[in-house]
Amino acid sequence: TNLKKQGVLPLTFSDPKNYDKIQPTDRISLLELKSLSPGKTVKCELKHKDGSKDVIELKHTLNDLQIQWFKAGSALNRMAELKK
Repeated sequence: TNLKKQGVLPLTFSDPKNYDKIQPTDRISLLELKSLSPGKTVKCELKHKDGSKDVIELKHTLNDLQIQWFKAGSALNRMAELKK
């Protein structure tokens, strides 16, 4: 919960075997974060040095309130937004 309150998105691999697809020189992009919702996986694009790409799925455990914290940057930022 501390990571979540700080606006960090903790993710785990939907398929642990996908860990081996990540290469040290990859550029990693998280896709469609604007549509983040409870129970929905996050797509992660791995752009490899050779130009090839892989898309893997990651899991999160955020609820609706925690997603608001994430989108605001932290729980404190969200509280400040609500006070305005």
